Amino acid sequence: MLLAYPFRLPVPRRVAPEAAVSTAVALLVLAGVDGLVPAPVVVALAGGAGATLAGVRLSRLAAADPAQSTSAPSTGRSARGRADRRSVAVLLDAAVVAAGVSAALLPLLAAGHRAAALAGSLLVAALALGGLLRLPGRPRPSIRVRLGRLSAAGGPAVGLSLAGWLLLPRAAGPAPARLLAVVALGGLGMGALCAFTGTHRRAGVATCRGGALLLLFGIVLLTTLPPTSAGRAALLAVPPLVVGMLLTALGAAAALAGEPAVRAAPAWPRVVLPAAVLLLAAGLHLGAGRAFDRTTVLLALAAVPPLVLREMVRAGTPERPAAHSRRGTGRPVRHRRAGSLAVGRPQWLGTAAGGSLAGLPAWPAVDAGDRSDPAGAGGPDEPATLLDALAAIGDVPAPAGALLLVDLHGTGAEGVGPTLRDDLLAEAVRRAHAVVGPADTVAGWAGAGFAVVTPAGPLLAYALGNRLLAALTTPYELAGSVLRVQASIGLAEVGGTGPVDVLRQAELARRRAVQLGRDRVEWYDAFLEEQLVRRLDLERELPGAVARGELDLVYQPVLGLADRQPVGTEALLRWRSPVLGTVLPAELLPVAEDLDLLGELEWWVVDRACRQLAEWSAGARQLWMAVNVTTRELTTPDFVQRTAAVLAAYGVPAELLVVEVAEPRVAADLSTVVARLAGLRSLGVRTALDDFRAEHASLAQLRRLPIDLLKVGPELVAATSDGQPPLIDVVVSVGERLGVEIVAEELETPAQVDGAHRARCRYGQGFGLARPATAERVEAYFEEFPSASR
Repeated sequence: MLLAYPFRLPVPRRVAPEAAVSTAVALLVLAGVDGLVPAPVVVALAGGAGATLAGVRLSRLAAADPAQSTSAPSTGRSARGRADRRSVAVLLDAAVVAAGVSAALLPLLAAGHRAAALAGSLLVAALALGGLLRLPGRPRPSIRVRLGRLSAAGGPAVGLSLAGWLLLPRAAGPAPARLLAVVALGGLGMGALCAFTGTHRRAGVATCRGGALLLLFGIVLLTTLPPTSAGRAALLAVPPLVVGMLLTALGAAAALAGEPAVRAAPAWPRVVLPAAVLLLAAGLHLGAGRAFDRTTVLLALAAVPPLVLREMVRAGTPERPAAHSRRGTGRPVRHRRAGSLAVGRPQWLGTAAGGSLAGLPAWPAVDAGDRSDPAGAGGPDEPATLLDALAAIGDVPAPAGALLLVDLHGTGAEGVGPTLRDDLLAEAVRRAHAVVGPADTVAGWAGAGFAVVTPAGPLLAYALGNRLLAALTTPYELAGSVLRVQASIGLAEVGGTGPVDVLRQAELARRRAVQLGRDRVEWYDAFLEEQLVRRLDLERELPGAVARGELDLVYQPVLGLADRQPVGTEALLRWRSPVLGTVLPAELLPVAEDLDLLGELEWWVVDRACRQLAEWSAGARQLWMAVNVTTRELTTPDFVQRTAAVLAAYGVPAELLVVEVAEPRVAADLSTVVARLAGLRSLGVRTALDDFRAEHASLAQLRRLPIDLLKVGPELVAATSDGQPPLIDVVVSVGERLGVEIVAEELETPAQVDGAHRARCRYGQGFGLARPATAERVEAYFEEFPSASR
């Protein structure tokens, strides 16, 4: 039974089969290298093993129904989404199976039958491409972004092709066929490298794409290598082939199940690794005493221009004389409601009233969500304005340069009136003029700051931003007062995009500088753009998700740490979007709050959890169910009455329901939170405080809150860095005095579980004890504990 349910495992076991297959394949390859097993047999067995495991995983994905636990009727849209998800698994399954068959046959084909090998490779490529294009949540960057990525990867890809040309034996075929093969290998290899290390917002999609490209790399390599009479050369194709199969299946599973957004990996592998491979290939080629042929020289020449052309053009771009700022009147800033991704900010009063900002025109903010209205980023129709400066750089034959948006904070302190604020901004602009170079342009922007346009390259522009930061954050002595402000600077390159796009990119970078604590310079990168697109997708798809039956609950068991018996569960929300995949609460709830949908979602959770609790409590087992609510919903006047109505509707004993609220947010309206929690306890409902922090304010606040359970994270269980006892000892002691039971959550390892038990925590929750799962699987898990009843 332990193997049937992964709840008790201290570490995830989903990749254990892949690890076993990889080990077996590695041993097979070693046996083939030593001559113990013929190379064609090694290739066939390895390809068969990888294709079998990957095929089984993808077949299960194709057979699974992502909405099986959703009781609401399916709509046509959700049905199409499920059909698309199945088609992804079916196409990728067919691709890995075809690759496995090809791996078994390709080493056995004679040189005269390589056309059949090519047909097999094209079949695998077509099936894999069809599956990749249907992945949910797949990034869809603009054409400009795609062209930029293609140009950045072109030089390294040519370098890999050159390395392949130097390493590929001449017996592999005539020169044109070998050249075509190495170009394909270079492109596939660089594509896989970009997939694993490039900018992406979904790790599963990137893993699946990289795995499919590795798979195709292995197939093309098998097609290109000489037939079996050449010996063990075919073994070189085994690692990318098998690893590509396994990663394709794992990535598809993650992409279809949904995962949180992730940041891109460092960019240096995309440059360093191809260069290292090329240097190694050149060294081996020269060490063998072979000379460079004409094709080698041509490929080398083809690799140079993409790597150096951009910087050469920038170095040769003539400097443009600085534009002169002219006086202008303010225009109103367009605002959107909070959380809707508007990039505008309130203007200063003096600017909004038409006041002068050191001779600079007030500049309206740009709405990042409205790309169809370039005029929305307009300003005073005068020369030396911001868009004119950007357009002047963009109109040169080879655009180069950067835009820096400077935002000042702290000007709204008490006692700082409109006149003093205007004087402060005038002084800030004077300092900026003292820092920038003669070819740089300072222009007004949004009234609360200004912009600098420079023809310098990105590194020099970043250095300019740091100089601006140092100058602008120095205290200001104005009218007998000393004022201190903070600055946030966003930087975007001018590289072939329109002025409005550059302005939007710099504004996104400025927003990130604010989010990271201010007093910093932040670059724009494509990940910011993808985050914005993801947010807009979420805002578009979330309304109506309840009516379409796209919401789902999973349940994580809570166990007693003394006997490891289940005592309850926590209901966790999942959004099974047919367009975006599975969306987790960390990404879902902020969007729901901004769209004013939080109440609808939370009451759906309470209703669905109570219905499930009624089914479970109908038997002999009495386990409690915890649901999470925000303080915003908890403090509504009718929360207690509505909760009582839901319990009555399903006939659920009140003591089996636990209402959790997060501790960091209760302080904002503590008296109302106390009243609502007391009202719930008067019904018999138990209450819990989640995300508790062992701070002085939190401990003092704990005495006022009428709660039954206190949930703490693993950071309180671990010993402190200075050797002092863990903070959990203090929390447990306070809990015992207050009659509050402690639940240690997010326990991932046996050490954390044991530590929580030694600290006298009564209950535990986390992957180290039990994983979240559907109601059916949790019921099956409960069957392992026939005596569990609380």
